[in-house]
Amino acid sequence: MEFSSASTIWVLLGAALVFFMQPGFAMVEAGFTRAKNSGNIIMKNLIDFSFGSIAYWLVGFGIMFGTNTGFIGVFDFALNGKTITDIAPDGVSPWSFVIFQTVFCATAATIVSGAMAERTKFSAYCIYSIVISALIYPIEAHWAWGGGWLNNIGAGFHDFAGSTIVHMTGGVAALVGAAILGPRIGKYSKSGKSRAILGHSVPLGALGVFILWFGWFGFNGASTVAAADDASLEAMGSIFVTTNLSAAAGVVTVLIITWIVYKSPDVSLTLNGALAGLVGITAGCDAVSPTGAVVVGIVSGIVLVAAATGLDKKMHIDDPVGAVAVHGAAGAVGTILVGFLALDGGLLYGGGGQLLLAQVVGVVAIGAFVAVTMLIVFNIIKRTIGLRVSAEEEIEGLDISEHGLPSAYADFPLSVQNVGATGAAAVPDIPGEEGKEPPAAKVTVTDVRSQAPKAEGAPKYTRISIITRPSSFEALDAAMQEIGITGMTVTNIMGYGMQKGHATEYYRGVEIEPHLLPKVRAEVVVSKIPVETVVEAAKKALYTGNFGDGKIFLYDVENVIKIRTGEEGYDALQDEETA
Repeated sequence: MEFSSASTIWVLLGAALVFFMQPGFAMVEAGFTRAKNSGNIIMKNLIDFSFGSIAYWLVGFGIMFGTNTGFIGVFDFALNGKTITDIAPDGVSPWSFVIFQTVFCATAATIVSGAMAERTKFSAYCIYSIVISALIYPIEAHWAWGGGWLNNIGAGFHDFAGSTIVHMTGGVAALVGAAILGPRIGKYSKSGKSRAILGHSVPLGALGVFILWFGWFGFNGASTVAAADDASLEAMGSIFVTTNLSAAAGVVTVLIITWIVYKSPDVSLTLNGALAGLVGITAGCDAVSPTGAVVVGIVSGIVLVAAATGLDKKMHIDDPVGAVAVHGAAGAVGTILVGFLALDGGLLYGGGGQLLLAQVVGVVAIGAFVAVTMLIVFNIIKRTIGLRVSAEEEIEGLDISEHGLPSAYADFPLSVQNVGATGAAAVPDIPGEEGKEPPAAKVTVTDVRSQAPKAEGAPKYTRISIITRPSSFEALDAAMQEIGITGMTVTNIMGYGMQKGHATEYYRGVEIEPHLLPKVRAEVVVSKIPVETVVEAAKKALYTGNFGDGKIFLYDVENVIKIRTGEEGYDALQDEETA
């Protein structure tokens, strides 16, 4: 077999570009989730590619193409007795084809990470990553790309670079995983209202989107697996154009929708609009016109907003980064649109319904297969080693609980939004022992109020300063809301008590010396609500019986002045914003 240097180099370049999408996914997921889970996000994307590469080489590639390779070759378990040389496209070196297929497999696996972020056990995720790379993805991909039955349905199922085979597969797996896991703590109120849990870095998420957009030119463009003749070069240029136009149309569509519906263009959804357009065009980037690509981008953007809203507000499926809507919904719709918009065989171009039938059958078959198999896999994991971390570990953050990493941002001060979940009223108490009340001696209450006499009848104002660990803030916030405290000042501080940090943490196997530890200081000024009520509520919410529960300080306040109205004293405190 003779190899074309141009084709082989093009495939290898495409593989490198698709690999570069891994850090893109990592940045999107890390940026759109909270900082306390960033290290965990990075680790999951790292093991997706690492475990996935080995599992796909050992088992997956042979299942997908029926070849003697990896351990399948060692133990002679070939499905059809072929070698990688037999199935590599003309002119492409066999091992170039192997690595190109490997990066596609890793992409399907890593999609799930974002939807199951911030509450999944790392060990459980490792098992999932191996199973999808070794078995689930190779089986369904074989149906269309490995000579399987989908090629014989209607006019033949057409998914050029994987809207369904790669992206919808990851999206459906993400849907099943997120549904079984349940929402993050604080995501929904008791009445079912969805609460926003902001990601800690929109710029980081945006960087990930631009990286993915860049990598997608290799994802779609190099799927020609040829670059040796004029026809291949023409196809490559056309694919770059359709890929880019669909992404751009997705951005503009979501921008307009959110601007109209939410009165301002939503940044994170608009960024996802680019990804939806990219996912949607991946199936037919070689088959549609530039105009058709714009249509795919518009429809993908509409579907993204509808799916994201429906999953969150109607179905109460918590997907922190929108992976299900972007990859699952847009992937399915983009694949089906090929049946309408393909220049050769599309329904709108006089091709009849044969191609459309094949597209619908392929989407339904692959979607059902992935849903059923992932339902089995995730339930087995859930009933054996467990799928979700404990409530305490989730509130504390997966960086520290799963990886012993105090913060992925070292000394960078984190906001309270990033430390814990929003919607504190939905966060359960985590006491030392169920039903055990905190004894007064366990919580230090230092009274430093002035002993100077007050004028008779003058109202009394007290500033209550509570210092505790960041992971306890949600419980404190919920307790304050319950007793009617509606105004609070919260700051992140650093410090330690006489114990100087009780737990031992490690970085790269080296013990971290305890210096200043992250703390949260919450302050309220009260007059109408009794000080004792606030103190008792705080003690009950914060008490675990362990070092680090915190301290409460009480201070006399001479006067309170509201700048907006000029009101002073008691009147200045009586509105919706303060206690």
